[in-house]
Amino acid sequence: MDSVNVSDLVARLGSEEESVRKMAVFKLQSAIGDPSFADVFIYEGGLPKLRFLALHSTGNTLAYCLTSLARLLELDKGWDHVTDDLVVRIVDLVVAQPLVNVNRGAMSVLAAIVGHPSHRSSQPSVTGFQRLRPAVDTQPQFLPALVEKITSADHALCANSLQLINALMRDAIANHVDFEAPKFMKQLQELGVIKSVYGLMQSSAVQDLAHPLLEFQSLTKILLRNWRDEKVDLEKPDHDRAVRGLHTASNPTKSGADPTGSKKQLPVEWRRLGFDTESPAQEFEVTGFLGLMDLTDFVFKNEDGFQKLLLEQESEPLEQRCPIARASLSMTSILYEHFDVDTIDDTDSHRHAALDSRAGFERAFKPLLLHWSRLHTSGLNAFIRLWKTAGAQLEDFEKMEELVRILIEQAVGQAPRTREVQDVEEELAEFDLKRLRELQMELLELTYEDVWGHHLRQSRDELNHEALQFIKEQRIRCLLQGAWFPIGVNQAPDLGPVTSKTLNRGVPSAWRFVRLSHNRRYLHYADFSEKTAADPRLDALHEKIDLSIVSSVVSNVSASAPSTSSSENTVTKLLGHEQASTSTKITIHGYLTPTSNSHSRQTSGGSGAGRKESVLLQLHPQSHTLASEWLDGLLMLLNQQPITADTNKLVDFIGGYGLKIRLLNVRFEDVGLEEPVLPSRETLDDEYYYDIAGA
Repeated sequence: MDSVNVSDLVARLGSEEESVRKMAVFKLQSAIGDPSFADVFIYEGGLPKLRFLALHSTGNTLAYCLTSLARLLELDKGWDHVTDDLVVRIVDLVVAQPLVNVNRGAMSVLAAIVGHPSHRSSQPSVTGFQRLRPAVDTQPQFLPALVEKITSADHALCANSLQLINALMRDAIANHVDFEAPKFMKQLQELGVIKSVYGLMQSSAVQDLAHPLLEFQSLTKILLRNWRDEKVDLEKPDHDRAVRGLHTASNPTKSGADPTGSKKQLPVEWRRLGFDTESPAQEFEVTGFLGLMDLTDFVFKNEDGFQKLLLEQESEPLEQRCPIARASLSMTSILYEHFDVDTIDDTDSHRHAALDSRAGFERAFKPLLLHWSRLHTSGLNAFIRLWKTAGAQLEDFEKMEELVRILIEQAVGQAPRTREVQDVEEELAEFDLKRLRELQMELLELTYEDVWGHHLRQSRDELNHEALQFIKEQRIRCLLQGAWFPIGVNQAPDLGPVTSKTLNRGVPSAWRFVRLSHNRRYLHYADFSEKTAADPRLDALHEKIDLSIVSSVVSNVSASAPSTSSSENTVTKLLGHEQASTSTKITIHGYLTPTSNSHSRQTSGGSGAGRKESVLLQLHPQSHTLASEWLDGLLMLLNQQPITADTNKLVDFIGGYGLKIRLLNVRFEDVGLEEPVLPSRETLDDEYYYDIAGA
């Protein structure tokens, strides 16, 4: 204000020379944002001249003028000069003016007009979109032009267009009774506003348009929340029309008929669709009009498919039918909770907090929220598919509902901002039931981890110890059963030259059978020229090793080597179907007295002091499975920890399943989320106690 002479600037606005007016209004757009300057400008009579320029100037002069007017209105000043002819002029500019900078200013002025409170207006009874209605009625291309400009390459123009759309939406929501907000929103959607905003949210331009995009997202939540809060009332024409449309789409001509001809049978027209009663309106108590909209949208998108689905369900036993309407309402509630619709986050502080960090920035935008209807339809189809796959019954509804909740969290919640809605729909349609149940168990474990803390870790440790003891016994039983090991390998004549590829396809020249004694103190073995069909008896194995002199068991078996068979095969041992692998070796070391010969390993136990450590026995397992069983079996027999991946995987597998089984048997109220009801102590003696964990 100090550097600009307001009187002189106002005088220049009325100059007859275009260049003088242009320079004056150029300076004005920078200074008018200062409230004190604006007051002096109005006092000096600048408003009538600014309004005259807005009505009659062109080019850059008009652009600077509209920017100045918009900033003045943002200060809540100059409203008495916003006349109908000015509104008509600015609406015409939005439709017909090709200059980007003029369009920016024009939409800023209109956004200020739409968002202006009525009690401060020169026309208190007319506000918001009502101020634009007469002008818009003469310009049917106004809304299409506005939506088209959202995709402009100029980010500032995009932002201004979206801000004006946001203002129109907010006004429509606030005055929905008078101006039919659903009809207005449907008109915007048909013009492609959802598609355009969705594209902007996914694009690299999202950072430049963050604030108007987040406001549009918040307004979408407000609409969803209002529809959810609106009770279904058949006295309202649109509600009644939707319910009657559902009834018609279900093809009810033969529903409710009793094949026996009885007239006493209760009508099943609505229960046939999956409602619990024959009064559908009351079933929307939780989801409101939003639930009705979602269900009708699902039905009308594929009416033939819906009728076919109903016929398929009628062919199933009553308890195995998927209640489609109930599943639809559940899907609406799941999406409502997932997107946290009740939390609007429509304040500047929330937006700044969301945009503070890159992670917060990515989390703030929920492009998939804009495709609510498509997500509901895909989610409901997934619900029905999973119901059929699982063979669920009516009593399993809550369990299936929880699975679908996890599915939505996985497919929708884990989707990055740039992921296309088509990809999410495909994932919902193809997600495997087994994988979904695995995720459920993982989430269940995490949930109880939060509730139990160290108690859960203690249970896990106990179960892992029990699993280790179980696997130890299984491995030692493998040793008690015995196994064949090749001693040497001769190259078969039809295999060609010996190479790295043919080495393991050789034929063993001799075999060694090894078995642990029943008292688990000696390792018996003997060599044979060929492998016999029946395993040799223990008394046929003339050599033996006293395990008390064994000092170590070493092997070149990798701790992370993949198993050649599953954990089930580890137990059942399909030894005869696996190829020999002479490169795998287990070596048993021990201490021999100086008088011990190399053939007899029968030696008394005791300390290894004064004795030399020697190789007592070498084994060449034919597979990783056999190597894992014998290596870890020998180690655990010597009270050492197992080292192979096969064994450790089995320990984790058994311990993990034991923990999951325990968790499935525990109710939430048992861990303090709800206070359990204790039984009466009447007629009980002093020895009575209530075992919560065993309840």
